[in-house]
Amino acid sequence: MTLLLPDLLLLLLAALILAFDLYKGEEASSSNVTFHICWIGLMTIFFVLLGLPYDEQALYLGGYQVTGISLLFKQIFVLSAFLTVLLSKPYFTPGGNYRGILQYRSEFLFIILLCTFGMFTVVSAVDLLTLFIGMELATIPLYILSGYQKEDRLSVEASTKYIIMGSLSTGLLLFGYSFLYGCAGSLTFEAIAAACTANPDEPLLKLGVLFVLASIGFKLTLFPFHMWAPDVYDGAPSPVTAFISVSSKAVAIAFLLILVYGPLAAMHSYLQPILLVLAAATMTVGNLGALKQQRLRRFMAYSSIAQAGYIIMAMAGNAEAAYSSIIFYLFVYAAANYAIFFILSIIGRNGEENLSGLRGMGKKNPVLAAVLMLTLFSLAGIPPLAGFMGKFLLFAAAAQEGYYAMVVFAALNSTISLYYYLLLMKEAYITQPKSSKKPLRLDSIQKTSLAFLTFAMVFAGILPVFSSNILAVVQ
Repeated sequence: MTLLLPDLLLLLLAALILAFDLYKGEEASSSNVTFHICWIGLMTIFFVLLGLPYDEQALYLGGYQVTGISLLFKQIFVLSAFLTVLLSKPYFTPGGNYRGILQYRSEFLFIILLCTFGMFTVVSAVDLLTLFIGMELATIPLYILSGYQKEDRLSVEASTKYIIMGSLSTGLLLFGYSFLYGCAGSLTFEAIAAACTANPDEPLLKLGVLFVLASIGFKLTLFPFHMWAPDVYDGAPSPVTAFISVSSKAVAIAFLLILVYGPLAAMHSYLQPILLVLAAATMTVGNLGALKQQRLRRFMAYSSIAQAGYIIMAMAGNAEAAYSSIIFYLFVYAAANYAIFFILSIIGRNGEENLSGLRGMGKKNPVLAAVLMLTLFSLAGIPPLAGFMGKFLLFAAAAQEGYYAMVVFAALNSTISLYYYLLLMKEAYITQPKSSKKPLRLDSIQKTSLAFLTFAMVFAGILPVFSSNILAVVQ
């Protein structure tokens, strides 16, 4: 039961927070107790994950498998939940954000933990049913979180659009499942793998795979299934947007990796050109869409879409290269994304999270402006930061299979992304505010979090030993 310990601790932590809220009632909403219980609990789970044997695997109850790769993904999910909890703190205090105060903190934290457990379930699944249940458990609570700021019109609109698009995605997934089940006669990965190996050119099998790919395209914001992302990113509370941009994307990628290199491995040659076309279109649409954005969270939505394109490109490579490069990049991407959202939470105290909110940052707070610069350079893939090493590994995974034209195309797209990231730096360092603005205030949690994330971006770029450790687990 050792490998199952993080999952059990996560459930226990969620139950503890819910029990405290039920016991204290209204006092729990104004108390910081659940906040401290949550972040301490998540950090404990993360250290437990670090101490587990990654060269072992175990199957529980015949349908819940824990492997070294699933443990790596669980590290990403726990870190993302932990950073979301820290990011959310000022949003529940008066004056913490321009858009208003969030209510019901205990419920918010409980939903974050529930989503995280759904993500744990996805990466431990051994059949389509468990995979589906985990994915829905990881997604449905996000509809609630997107509309958590009930008095805000944009938040309600974001939740409504997310529900509609998520429901369509679920319908496509189940429709694709029906074809896979019809061809294999079972929902287990073993049966589907046998059906794919025996007859990889079966038209109904290919049709089922396409429907499943379309469904995951919605959750992963692949073109042309990305339409919901800018509105949801802009309308949802910032901590929720950060959680969606990292955890929701990571679990969708994990879902796709499990299928592509698991039961559908025999069809990889069929999927390669499809994945490359989706990657090329997605990174192009994301990068072009970001060029004209004035609202920073819509900007981050298009940036996230482009990043999804780079990640999908790596799935044209073999399993070992794809898993190691994508998992490493998810860690790097999470560090940069959360650093951006912590900065957004700081400027969001005084006004809307627009480009104009960055103006004068270079003079008012040079250290914060430097963190912003490093973060943007990491997202753009500039050496020696971690984003460069992450993109290099993604590109190498595709290059190993001979897709050099795709690698060049991705590099050109990365150049476009550098241009719009520089636009943000221009606002922070060059463009002056039209009137005197309130000083940027950072609390101790924001200072500590930004210091940790900046260190991670620099260290993982200069000494990318972490990527070697991931490769050792994947092998």
